[in-house]
Amino acid sequence: MKTTEPFTDLENEPNYTPLLNHLAPPPTASRKRLVIRVLSSITLVSLFFVLAFALIILNQKNYTRNTTDSALPEKSFRQFSQSDRLTWERTAFHFQPAKNFIYDPNGQLFHMGWYHLFYQYNPYAPVWGNMSWGHAVSKDLVNWFELPVAMVPTEWYDIEGVLSGSITVLPNGQIFALYTGNANDFSQLQCKAVPVNFSDPLLVKWVKYDSNPILYTPLGIGLKDYRDPSTVWTGPDGKHRMIMGTKRGNTGLVLVYHTTDYTNYVMLDEPLHSVPNTDMWECVDFYPVSLTNDSALDMAAYGSGIKHVIKESWEGHGMDWYSIGTYDANTDKWTPDNPDLDVGIGLRCDYGRFFASKSLYDPLKKRRITWGYVGESDSADQDLSRGWATVYNVGRTIVLDRKTGTHLLHWPVEEIDSLRHNGREFKELELEPGSIVPLDIGTATQLDIVATFKVDQDALKATSGSNDKYGCTTSSGAAERGSLGPFGVVVLADGALTELTPVYFYISKNKDGGVATHFCTDKLRSSLDYDGEKVVYGSTVPVLDDEELTMRLLVDHSIIEGFAQGGRTVITSRVYPTKAIYEEAKLLLFNNATDTSVKASLKIWQMAPAQIRPYPF
Repeated sequence: MKTTEPFTDLENEPNYTPLLNHLAPPPTASRKRLVIRVLSSITLVSLFFVLAFALIILNQKNYTRNTTDSALPEKSFRQFSQSDRLTWERTAFHFQPAKNFIYDPNGQLFHMGWYHLFYQYNPYAPVWGNMSWGHAVSKDLVNWFELPVAMVPTEWYDIEGVLSGSITVLPNGQIFALYTGNANDFSQLQCKAVPVNFSDPLLVKWVKYDSNPILYTPLGIGLKDYRDPSTVWTGPDGKHRMIMGTKRGNTGLVLVYHTTDYTNYVMLDEPLHSVPNTDMWECVDFYPVSLTNDSALDMAAYGSGIKHVIKESWEGHGMDWYSIGTYDANTDKWTPDNPDLDVGIGLRCDYGRFFASKSLYDPLKKRRITWGYVGESDSADQDLSRGWATVYNVGRTIVLDRKTGTHLLHWPVEEIDSLRHNGREFKELELEPGSIVPLDIGTATQLDIVATFKVDQDALKATSGSNDKYGCTTSSGAAERGSLGPFGVVVLADGALTELTPVYFYISKNKDGGVATHFCTDKLRSSLDYDGEKVVYGSTVPVLDDEELTMRLLVDHSIIEGFAQGGRTVITSRVYPTKAIYEEAKLLLFNNATDTSVKASLKIWQMAPAQIRPYPF
């Protein structure tokens, strides 16, 4: 591909806040030849950018001479109707049923060759209500068959909703579900259900236990603060255990139960763990991780070479928190490795819109996979207009980051790679301070992007201090310039850069030489219309001495999943552009740092749509 002149600033554009704040066009950024595919000439898209921005350059304000404003030529871009936009927002390779509202993932299991995904579902409308257990199955975690709704509210103990829960598969092949029933007085009761036919690979029909509910709210627990029973597992002492999240006062905690028959449960006097001032813990997940390799472990695993993870969610803040520690099966107590990174106060599974996640141990490939629901960030009116609301992330594997020992690595399941096609590779593109470079890749709304960035080491060492108080969520996004950042990828941008979503790194450095790397997603200008969430997501991400800066982005219409440093820090966002859709969506690289150059290498694939359709009975 030929070298393309970087975009100049667009301060003269009416009603436009520039991504860059430089005063003059930056030097041309050079591109190396492509490895996968070398383009011998500037394509139509690149030519469009060059011509359009050449006109801007000719008419832009000359700040150094303090001349008067000059008028920009009018640009002609395609205008999209609201119907066009709502249609475009539906994802292509993320799981969502054909219509209506989905919520927490429930009861995942692998049974007779099928991955089963149960989920909170409103069969009647794209808003919360009538909570039932929807059901879908897949052979590959990418393409899904929708099955009939598995359970609906029918009894006094769940008439206001068949809420979240889990499924347990016993060694003898028997299967049962534990779930929270929202009773007629809205108290939360624990219930049991079983499939009608254990030998049915699809587990289509379920029946509720005659003697439900099997657990009532304990003394000292709020009637609406007692939900989401876990999978039952057997400890090294042969006792069968189940846990559930709740709170006492403002202290979040995990209750532990023992059972001998999987129906009658006895609560232990002491919780598994609790943390003051973290409020309600719901959708609690608890599982072992290996200290020696990336193979996942079944819940029953226990002993040396193992750590245990507690994950909790709470609707009040809409976040999923985790902590790594040590589980003592003799006392049924868990202790965090680092009290400063305890549950609810330390690390998050995802620093964007990701909630109520639940994991599955996959016995087929010896891995642990998690899903959460990714809510909309626009209005309920838009949900009604679309006829659907919320999606699930692409399934993510979970392993312990053995390099840091403090983090988990969340990463897209390998099966999603099967959707890749039309790959491009860009090698060591030079990004001078203040530059933007368009990437000519064709359609830019369904992408898998893997990017590596090399920072000028001389500039990094020379900088004595650079905004060491920086934080993604308190910043002005990609327009806030520092000596060593921001730099990264711009997705879903329109040609005039009036809509864009930058995903980037920002390096801050204190006077003592300490360096912190931030991974951020800037939604401040993702949409000109009805997305009221004008925020910058993100957090710091550990970067070890021998590591380059890496990110992977899954772009699928209205959802962007970003993974930094192999999944140490993850950000999921919902975006609703009005102009940067269909063929008008563009992809760019940028470096808005003031004092450092960056070399960027990328591999980019178009992503085919997944198949999600009713099962052909």
